[in-house]
Amino acid sequence: MAHFDVFNGDADGLCALHQLRLARPREATLITGVKRDTELIARVPASQGDSLTVLDISFDSNRDALTRLLKKDIQIEYFDHHYAGDLPQTTNLVAHIDTTAEVCTSVLVDRHLGGRYRTWAITAAWGDNLGATAHSLATQAGLTQAQEDQLRALGESINYNAYGDDIADLMIAPHALYERLKPYADPFDFIAAEPIVQRLAECREDDLRLAKTITPLIALQYGSVFVLPDEPWTRRVRGLFGNVLANEEPTRAHAVLTTNPDGSYAVSVRAPLASPRGADELCRGFPGGNGRVGAAGINCLAHDRIDTFVTAFARVFGRRR
Repeated sequence: MAHFDVFNGDADGLCALHQLRLARPREATLITGVKRDTELIARVPASQGDSLTVLDISFDSNRDALTRLLKKDIQIEYFDHHYAGDLPQTTNLVAHIDTTAEVCTSVLVDRHLGGRYRTWAITAAWGDNLGATAHSLATQAGLTQAQEDQLRALGESINYNAYGDDIADLMIAPHALYERLKPYADPFDFIAAEPIVQRLAECREDDLRLAKTITPLIALQYGSVFVLPDEPWTRRVRGLFGNVLANEEPTRAHAVLTTNPDGSYAVSVRAPLASPRGADELCRGFPGGNGRVGAAGINCLAHDRIDTFVTAFARVFGRRR
């Protein structure tokens, strides 16, 4: 009988799986991809008697494929914080899902494991731009400010690496990065030993400097919309740039758009950090859109629907003024 670990390729998905496998090692086939590649369950070649662990991808976005697997009597354990919709009532599914704004999937795994590998959950929370959550966990863990800053930089770098249209846009493929993480129970040992950490940090800062030179398409009292040029660096930086904007202007919402090969847009949305809700509502209104209340995205926003998106952005976030 085979087991499959299916996980989002960002900091949250990687650190969630890493915590779980440090606590419960097992042989597994890895299925992952770039951050926007969230419909991963359809790739799972599972047969009756096999099992899955799924981390940090929306149940709702994978509902049809999951339903087919559950009907095959395949056991599925699910950890996630994105919009899930109604869950099927079956003993084959064990779900740990919490969509509140203050948690990420790694925090759910941290709770499940009783804080056994908490420094990795802190790393993931920083990567998911959950600063208050990360700081609270760091305080509980007794970390110094310097240690917390190290985990913040690591989480942001791992998360930055997940953005791109495909694996070729990334500095390192998510499954390869996970293999680099596997030997390290302590992220500080990983930081000290692995050159990829410094490489990611340097590339992240270079790309962010370029993003900060871009003028927003729209800048209003309640939020801003940026359309970045069609370059590989913009696809890498769009999520990080959205997080930076959210931190710099926590009372405003932000959307960052980059161009897909077919001329459509990939969209990253950040709700105001001061009132983290509405991002998932906005993005689910468009094909290929999903996410969580504080941060969400659209894979393929048609070029001729950008005005419709801006109107919806205003409806969701402007109504709160």
